[in-house]
Amino acid sequence: MDKIFKNTIDMTTAIQAPSPKWKVYFTGNFWGHHTKDHAGIEIKIDKQFDWAGYHWVIPAVYSCGRGLVIDLCMQVNTEKIRSFLQKWQLNTEDHSYNDFTREQQMQMELENPLCLNFIPHLELNKKILHTSHSCSVCFNPCFSSKIDMSETNKIISHYELDTAFGWVIYRNAFPWTTKRRPEIQTLSLTMKQRQNQVPGPHFKVHQKGDFFTFYHPVSGQSHTLTVHELEPQTIPRKHFNSDCLLYPTHFTSMSYTISPEPVENMTIFDCDDGDKPLKMISDEASRLPMTENASCISIIGGSDGPTSIVFTSDSHVKLHTACSSLHFKPLQNDVEWHIVFNIIQFDEATFSLI
Repeated sequence: MDKIFKNTIDMTTAIQAPSPKWKVYFTGNFWGHHTKDHAGIEIKIDKQFDWAGYHWVIPAVYSCGRGLVIDLCMQVNTEKIRSFLQKWQLNTEDHSYNDFTREQQMQMELENPLCLNFIPHLELNKKILHTSHSCSVCFNPCFSSKIDMSETNKIISHYELDTAFGWVIYRNAFPWTTKRRPEIQTLSLTMKQRQNQVPGPHFKVHQKGDFFTFYHPVSGQSHTLTVHELEPQTIPRKHFNSDCLLYPTHFTSMSYTISPEPVENMTIFDCDDGDKPLKMISDEASRLPMTENASCISIIGGSDGPTSIVFTSDSHVKLHTACSSLHFKPLQNDVEWHIVFNIIQFDEATFSLI
């Protein structure tokens, strides 16, 4: 997400322009479609329910040639939005997540009232439908924006949503499981939250046998991380296939156990982003740091930082391994590690629609 709040509009201008004819396509999104598919048949259901601390409105579903489309309208309390903006000192639409540290970004994702990661499933005539693609738009009454939000205006107007609240409208498409478009006899929706990354404590260890005790943010249970191996390692340069970039190769590998094992997954990151690759110019001896905003290179897990590997011994004790960020020179100081918990805050729930 590049901006803190995408697609925000001024509540005073939300419903001034008349809406054009309303059409929903299976292969399209809120901004149009690029195929010859026919528009879906609108089936009004006007269902409302509460889940994950939000009030939800489902005005209609759309029966299309290739599947079913559903708009999920999530109502957001305006005071929660305002409190979030004040806490993080966000006073314009131009703030980017890149203005904050990785740990701050995780905390903001967790606290942002206009951000909820979930997976919807439909059960149509006792057969499960899974979403194939989705999109969303956001109405934020706390921001005054000059950008063109005609599509969001149209949705707010068509569904007659109360502009005293914020709204996130999620459009999800579910392909049919049958060759022909079925007649809808029963339809239910299951909402399941995706795992959230919750920032945990920082710690340092110096050698094999060192341990660190921490508490799980949900259960409150204490856990002890014990270091089994802590050693510097190097990646051979031949593993980096680049003629113009020189990559750092030194890192620290830590293998550890956790007792007792947390029920939810957790990840350990290096708090340091590591060294950026160097951009080589005319000859190999002339090197300049990259001017681009290069992400740290991690051994495992991609640009978001190192991820634990899990091994299971014969004694059924899980041995995890975490790798630090990469550096050009061997590390002289202990790595500062950061625990991140991957948790689900809300139980999944099923709601009858038809």
